Amino acid sequence: MRYRPFGATGAAVSNLTLSLGSDALGRGRAALSELVFAALEAGVNSYHLENADPVLAEIVGEALGHVERRLVCVGVTLGVGDGRKKGFRDFSADSLSGSIDRALHASGLGWFDVAVLDEPADDELPQASLIALKALRRAGHVKLLGVSGDSPVMDVYVSTGAFDVLYTPFHANVEWRIRSRIRAARERDMAIFTYDYFPESLSTERKAAGAGGTMKKRGLFGFGARPVEEGMTNAGSFAFLHQTPNWKAEEICLAFTLTDPAVASVMVEAINPERMEALAAVPERDLPPGLSAQIEMARVGSAVAETP
Repeated sequence: MRYRPFGATGAAVSNLTLSLGSDALGRGRAALSELVFAALEAGVNSYHLENADPVLAEIVGEALGHVERRLVCVGVTLGVGDGRKKGFRDFSADSLSGSIDRALHASGLGWFDVAVLDEPADDELPQASLIALKALRRAGHVKLLGVSGDSPVMDVYVSTGAFDVLYTPFHANVEWRIRSRIRAARERDMAIFTYDYFPESLSTERKAAGAGGTMKKRGLFGFGARPVEEGMTNAGSFAFLHQTPNWKAEEICLAFTLTDPAVASVMVEAINPERMEALAAVPERDLPPGLSAQIEMARVGSAVAETP
């Protein structure tokens, strides 16, 4: 495992952050603890709770209790309750403060390194909630405030200067607006955590080949138009991700994300130690020569293909 500076905190976080939520919790206490232990053995010192479920917090806190607290970074997503009610959203001051208090009490962690708001709409986050979060930070219950999402309102949250960490999707074919937002966040000394490094659009060779969205007609009268699937004929094709010897497409996408020095850590998901160990091996590998350039050319070609 490799490590990078965590913003202006002076701390260092592992290249990978293990994201834990209902899927991991659903496998039971023993399995979740085993997963956290496997991550620790692999050198992962950054963990993220996808919601403020006290049971999830308790198990993770108990597993991390074997490590000196200051050596691990633990974040929690707020605004989605404890994860049991699908679609539940509440960014009121009482809800945010209550979620932090309950999760901290259950976990025994002492504090959360980052409290992350899950993409609040421009009318979902009252001023009183920001005041409450800043009070929690002054009290030492949370160290930093973060915001997560990919909608246009994120640009507004970045510009306010109220947040210390930006959680954003980032992958080989990410839109220019995401890259621009990351630059804006870095200019404000925000740390960058990324997720969705292997999106559905790149998950199979067929989908990756059509990433540019270009169409190739067939038939006498042009009926039956379909996405181009051959990597050499489609300027925006990412089919080569699935054709690189000794590399899986997901591994390439993860390694490519880590080539961006602005990224502090990439959030990954695993439900068993075997997958955690496989993911943890990626930061130690260097991409094959020329592959980063090939990805950039495909990304540019994809952007051109999508331009009206």
